[in-house]
Amino acid sequence: MSIPIVESGPVAGEEKVRISPALLGATMAGALGGLLFGFDTAVISGCQAQLQQVFALSTNEQAFMTASALIGATVGSLAAARPGDRWGRRDTLKVAAAFYLLCAIGCAFANGLWMMVIARILGGLAVGATSVLCPMYLAEIAPASWRGRLVACFQVNIVIGVLVAYLSNLLIGKMDLGDVEWRWKLGVQALPSLAFLICLFFIPRSPRWLMMTGKEEEAAKVLGRIGVSNITGQMSAIRESIHAEGSSRSAPLFVAAHAKPVFLAIAVAMFNQLGGINALWYYADPIFAMAGFNKEQSAFQTFLLSVVNLVATLVGMAIIDKAGRKPLLIWGTVGCGLALAMVTWIFSGGGNGSMLFWLLGGFVICHAFGQGAVIWVFISEIFPTEVRSKGQTLGSFTHWFMAIVTTYGFRLVAKPLGESGAGLPFAFFAAMMLVQLFVVARYFPETKRVALEEMDKKIKAN
Repeated sequence: MSIPIVESGPVAGEEKVRISPALLGATMAGALGGLLFGFDTAVISGCQAQLQQVFALSTNEQAFMTASALIGATVGSLAAARPGDRWGRRDTLKVAAAFYLLCAIGCAFANGLWMMVIARILGGLAVGATSVLCPMYLAEIAPASWRGRLVACFQVNIVIGVLVAYLSNLLIGKMDLGDVEWRWKLGVQALPSLAFLICLFFIPRSPRWLMMTGKEEEAAKVLGRIGVSNITGQMSAIRESIHAEGSSRSAPLFVAAHAKPVFLAIAVAMFNQLGGINALWYYADPIFAMAGFNKEQSAFQTFLLSVVNLVATLVGMAIIDKAGRKPLLIWGTVGCGLALAMVTWIFSGGGNGSMLFWLLGGFVICHAFGQGAVIWVFISEIFPTEVRSKGQTLGSFTHWFMAIVTTYGFRLVAKPLGESGAGLPFAFFAAMMLVQLFVVARYFPETKRVALEEMDKKIKAN
């Protein structure tokens, strides 16, 4: 689970600065936004069995209820940028925070399928908006020497949010709350949502957005608060960047000259989901249950998977610039494919279910340092400057749309271990990894240490 890498504004010549209280506050807000992103995505896994029973859900209804958050996320990721430009990143994030809060309250007090679906769509809208606006806000407010680390902090907190969701499910599950257990699991999100909303009232607005809207005096004050000493020089650089972006904003994306990067962006985003990673995070507990594990064993193993995911994500982020994008994609794909093939064998009745945790752990590790680490870095590199933001939007939309397809489809065909066709969804995911291996090996360029100005030549020569 990843977010786009946002590059915004010039950075040349800016000196290193210390972390100021204003910058620390922005970082904390971004961390909470990332945590809520991950938490909202994963928490439903521990409630699937109870929700199906309480609301008497058919397989199709359960699949729709789960995928409804992804529908919201798809819309939110596409719709967030315009209000973010009009009202500011910080103030638009307040709306997203309110949606997170309404989602938690609505889910906790849901009395039927449609109230749950509406609440989850609100949460999905918040996830989609947060995935665009939080990194954008952090990239715009951070001095150059801290930008990469602050945006990476948001990415890491998404993974931590997944871990916290599974840990919360595990702990609440031990409280013997009976029929209302699922309400507490979903409702506890209200606490970080409220904290996120409150934090947003105490952090400054983005200096870049302030200059875009003509509020240069306030922008200068914010730059001073975040620790920039050469305020005049930085404002001049931001002004030039805004002018350059404005002149290229009308550049079209879908033209012959951009056909190769468009293909690459769609392909990497599609395969990121066609391996089944979001299906795993949404249905981790039910997958273990279908393999014969009890409720507590399923919750504990799901939590351990989230720990593995965090460690592997940190490793992937640490080695991507040394190992390269293409090798990580290739070896990550090979590992995912082998692990999924073995999971297929187990669910088809050919292996012992006790191996499932280790195989899914291997799948998570390979995805985290492979597709998970590479996708947004790769998409941010392959497009020319004049269409880079449009290219990232295309990649984000493709990612969320395919998440809907795989998450919804998985529940429709998933069956307990040993039943006829139980291995089918995992066989499909494994086959998609084989297709990805061919596509990456044949068509993907290596973009490591290639200047953005030289990227177009590299891509066309590949």
